[in-house]
Amino acid sequence: MKEYDAQGTAALLPYAALVDELHAAALELASGAILCPQRQMIPMSGGGAVLSMLAVGADLAVHKLVTVVPANRARGLPTIHGRVSVWDAQTGEQRLSLDGATVTGRRTAALSMLGIRALLPHRPRSVWLTGTGTQARHHVEALTALFPEARISVSGRTPGASENFCAGHAHLGATLTPHPVAVFADEIDVFIACTTSQEPVYSEPARAERLLIAVGSFSPTAAEIDAATVRASRLYVDDPVGARHEAGDLIRAGVDWAAVVPLAQVLAQRRPPPVPPPGPTLLKTVGNAAWDLAAARVAVTSYASNASS
Repeated sequence: MKEYDAQGTAALLPYAALVDELHAAALELASGAILCPQRQMIPMSGGGAVLSMLAVGADLAVHKLVTVVPANRARGLPTIHGRVSVWDAQTGEQRLSLDGATVTGRRTAALSMLGIRALLPHRPRSVWLTGTGTQARHHVEALTALFPEARISVSGRTPGASENFCAGHAHLGATLTPHPVAVFADEIDVFIACTTSQEPVYSEPARAERLLIAVGSFSPTAAEIDAATVRASRLYVDDPVGARHEAGDLIRAGVDWAAVVPLAQVLAQRRPPPVPPPGPTLLKTVGNAAWDLAAARVAVTSYASNASS
């Protein structure tokens, strides 16, 4: 059994492979080929939570046990701590132990890229990121790897945050522009919210030419997208079961859940991914252990490739 730190885990999880494996895992989860019970979340006294997430496929089983403490950012500490354990589903032998925060960050950003690939009728030209934390960094890395031509605007919620973020991540090679004030130009075709905000950070009217992706909030009381914008959009979710309990953006907007479409339904229509019908579109992701299983598959393949070379 090999144990990897954050840097080693990241090296095992290239974004292109992650997106393809997430596509496959979404279809397997929808068909019942992956077993993934609803995650357990237990609050902690410091305002955070302990998350326990399990998934079993025909090849691998994974368990992610992490703590999530949003207040850690003000302390200069990571928001997420924990591990992802990977076992062989046939023998029960443990294969890998991965850094939980890195797995979460990279598979979440890769899921956003899968959403762009499935729900945007063209490659993104101009992307707006709200948030300047670790999740925003993962999204910049993913965008740079998969859509290097896209221009990326960054806005933070504190003075100087966007400028510091762009300066600190210029080495990634992306075209990053800081925006201390969130004024969205017409050419923005993808907006991604990567915050822990309890209240909406985006309240623009729904636009037919813009894909909204909300990834930061995971509680029923928190929302990154304004309720009016949510109600005016075609709604997609990564996990239709978990979203009913955790997608605060949709819960607070009082959406008709019968009209909310699982992303897997779009992915299953045909290959290559279909061109969606025009109209305002919102993808809300809450995450589940099937996405960690997808990441584990990529990691195991990368590990085997490294071992044989």
